[in-house]
Amino acid sequence: MAVQEAFVSRIKAVYGPPVGYKAGLTSPAAQKKFGVTHPLLGVLLEKMIIRKTSHVMDAKFGVLPLAEGDLVVRVGDDKINQAESNQEILAALDAVYPFIELPDIFYVKGTKLDGPALSAINVGARYGLLGDPIPLSPTEDWMKRLKTFKLEILDKEGKVLATGTGANLLGNPLNVVRWIRDELKKRGKLLKKGDLLSLGTVTKLMPVKPGTTIRARYTGLDPKGPVEISVTFK
Repeated sequence: MAVQEAFVSRIKAVYGPPVGYKAGLTSPAAQKKFGVTHPLLGVLLEKMIIRKTSHVMDAKFGVLPLAEGDLVVRVGDDKINQAESNQEILAALDAVYPFIELPDIFYVKGTKLDGPALSAINVGARYGLLGDPIPLSPTEDWMKRLKTFKLEILDKEGKVLATGTGANLLGNPLNVVRWIRDELKKRGKLLKKGDLLSLGTVTKLMPVKPGTTIRARYTGLDPKGPVEISVTFK
């Protein structure tokens, strides 16, 4: 944890102040791959977040740049720190966002990674494309939507590259919110209104290649219909 804090402290000069947190390794398969039995916590900084529904960026944005379909929620009430049930946690959130995370492993290719190594580099946080907010409300409908929405990663022509559902996030995205909250409490910190929480990869990690486009299509999340965001790599 001390190594991560030192790492984050140094990159604040480039990426700005904290705006939230990210959870990594939120699936059993990912945890097994890195030899841990729990998720990992990282910090989101202001300039890591690209607030656009479509964006063009350099494919070489990092040492080992990657892309994944993710999900972000926003804290709407400090009462989240005392929430007990998932319904109470949901009531303390005010928005959910489509999110393509663009992590960077930072280490040279071929380096053997484990949980501590990933934690040391702030769980790979580098950039992320944040779509428009979708208002949340504490209803049974939203409890179901968060768990069952479908996320497809498509290429420019519409070929499906990866798929996943909200259940890939510790069985329920609200379980990840709870884990982030509890992990912060162990560190003597609390969530606050406005914090953005990246809940982990819904789909598999993918390498980034110049001249390609990645589209993230969310079906069953927004009551108004499917939502899509995209990033093109030059």
